[in-house]
Amino acid sequence: MRGAPGRALTRRRREEHFWSSGLGLDVQYRHTADGTPGRHSLLMVGWPEAGWHLELVHHPAAPVDPRPTVEDLLVIYLGEPVPGTLAERLEQHGGKRVPAHHPCWDTWGVTVQDPDGCLLVLSTRVWPGQPQG
Repeated sequence: MRGAPGRALTRRRREEHFWSSGLGLDVQYRHTADGTPGRHSLLMVGWPEAGWHLELVHHPAAPVDPRPTVEDLLVIYLGEPVPGTLAERLEQHGGKRVPAHHPCWDTWGVTVQDPDGCLLVLSTRVWPGQPQG
């Protein structure tokens, strides 16, 4: 995956705890807004070798409440079975394991709701063109 999906962050510390300590993504960049109008806080997390990162954004003067739906998914293709310890660690860091809206994700992975209610799918499948482990 290339690019940088961005989304609003309402509970910054809980989100960082979930994505960094829970999933194991590295903090690649962090900026905390100083109250200057038009400035926002930004947390970028990802794996150093990945061609993507996740941007968690918060604008203190104009916060946005996340309104995720069951169709809004971040899918990470692991290409191997999802370690049970990973799902447990995500739950210990603020996530909640939930049944998938589409049964295929229960067959091919694990769905976890992050602290903002957004859905993360850890898939056992391989994305086309992804090197196999």
